[in-house]
Amino acid sequence: MCRHLAYLGPEVPIGRLLFEPPHSLYRQSWAPRRQRHGTVNADGFGVGWYAEGDPVPARYRRSGPIWADGGITDLARVVRTTALLAAVRDATVPSADGEAAAAPFAADRWLFSHNGAVAGWPDSLARIASGLPPVDLLRLAARSDSAVVWALVLARLRAGDDPGRALGDTVPEVASAAPDSRLNLLLTDGTAVAATAWGDTLWYRAEPGRGTAVASEPYDDDPLWQEVPDRTLLVATATDVQLSPLKEPSDASAPATPKEPRT
Repeated sequence: MCRHLAYLGPEVPIGRLLFEPPHSLYRQSWAPRRQRHGTVNADGFGVGWYAEGDPVPARYRRSGPIWADGGITDLARVVRTTALLAAVRDATVPSADGEAAAAPFAADRWLFSHNGAVAGWPDSLARIASGLPPVDLLRLAARSDSAVVWALVLARLRAGDDPGRALGDTVPEVASAAPDSRLNLLLTDGTAVAATAWGDTLWYRAEPGRGTAVASEPYDDDPLWQEVPDRTLLVATATDVQLSPLKEPSDASAPATPKEPRT
């Protein structure tokens, strides 16, 4: 049910992250190694990146499989970045939204991706979605569970929440409304990454001088990759990774206790 990747670190060509590794996101579109739901991610893809001196990310998205798109290979060869979020998509349900439903979603300086599915969609989110400003619902990029989850996260960001809290409060709220949902979320502003492991796989690799990568699954066999436990919030920079337990839906008002930082 989708694969995604975020990177922060030294400037690299996009292709070094998307295409060159032996188990790259490109390869994961048809041969993921650790995907628990679905087998092929051919329902769209997207990449978002940040250019030096510009806080607003650029995006390239398409509705078809990444292996069928000729434009991304040239773009990935020449565009360089210090921060990236990319995803390949396996749609929860068929839709006519095309590339609008492909991650990353974007607003302001943010890029966002959802790996998973909201159980009982769309009825299960009707109550909590009704708390969003009507204009936010009218501006939804796609009629999908991921787009509504993104709207919930974005509302918290615009209200002043930091990225970790925005994800850490959204996940138990959605899980309470829609039990058995899979809510692996990925968020970046180009300087930090926040992610959740909730029902699917999440890994990270951090090394001084090589930056930090957070992904649904490792894109190579480097022993530095570490698996993130389920029900965990990850917050990372290019040099540091911190993990903390996510609140359970029945304990949504209790603060999380951070674990020791990992680097």
